[in-house]
Amino acid sequence: MVNTNRLRGIIAERGMHQYEVASALGISARTFYAKMKSGVFGTDEAEKMTRILNIPDPAEIFFGKK
Repeated sequence: MVNTNRLRGIIAERGMHQYEVASALGISARTFYAKMKSGVFGTDEAEKMTRILNIPDPAEIFFGKK
């Protein structure tokens, strides 16, 4: 499961909003919010978010224990 609290923190640190990340991923804000709630993203989405948000250690967020 994705560490959604940490992901939210990184989004805020980068000065972005969740709907902006959703748009950059090519999904609706509603879909993004649902994925955040469930803590499940596809590997392609995780890879894109790593680039969009310049995440230095994506394993901590996308593959760490919750």
